[in-house]
Amino acid sequence: MKDLKDFVKIIDGSPIVKGKATFLEALDSILYQAVFEKDENNRRAYLEVIKEVSKAEGVIPSSIRSVYEEMGRNYPGFTVPAMNIRGLTYDVARAVFRQALALDVGAYIFEIAPSEVGYTDQRPLEYAAVVMAAALKEGWRDPAFIQGDPFQFSRKNYEKYPEQEANYLRGLIKEAIEDEFYNIDIDASTLVELTRPTVKEQQMPKFEKTTELADLIRTIEPKGITISIGGEIGENRG
Repeated sequence: MKDLKDFVKIIDGSPIVKGKATFLEALDSILYQAVFEKDENNRRAYLEVIKEVSKAEGVIPSSIRSVYEEMGRNYPGFTVPAMNIRGLTYDVARAVFRQALALDVGAYIFEIAPSEVGYTDQRPLEYAAVVMAAALKEGWRDPAFIQGDPFQFSRKNYEKYPEQEANYLRGLIKEAIEDEFYNIDIDASTLVELTRPTVKEQQMPKFEKTTELADLIRTIEPKGITISIGGEIGENRG
């Protein structure tokens, strides 16, 4: 097994790729070493390299907003599946891209929820890099739709520490967008107050917090990209 350092060197914290063709040939090994690199600075740099090479080869992290808009104008007769991959992400994503190419399928989403980020130890950067590497390996050269699903308020935490819970989600949104998640679902339905007298009053906490996070997304989204924002409309899910 060749070492990642045979293909990438870090100079002043910046990754430099050496030999793109051999890099692609050794992608499995490179990705494995990047994910399990113990030095956090090098780990982030290696994962960024994988993303940048993937983008250079045509795997582009994208917002699915325009697809949804077209479906609204002229429904083309298909749905868009969204897949949460909690383990073996590279292998599962490769299988998805492989079948998508075989079946000529184009619109599907890879997503991960905050709870899954926690218990699978897949931060947004790693998740995005692994999905993009899978696309690169299987020959996918089109948009890749990667999503935060959903960024949900914990009612239990919010009742005790409302600002701390809101700040946690704000921070995760910023991290995800920085790592090129261009699709974000917001779930404040857990904050609905069913004891209030009218439906509007019951739903008001959800409206307010969803709007706050949506405003944040619009403020920090990259120039030229309109992030697709989803929202939950359910009742109090606890």
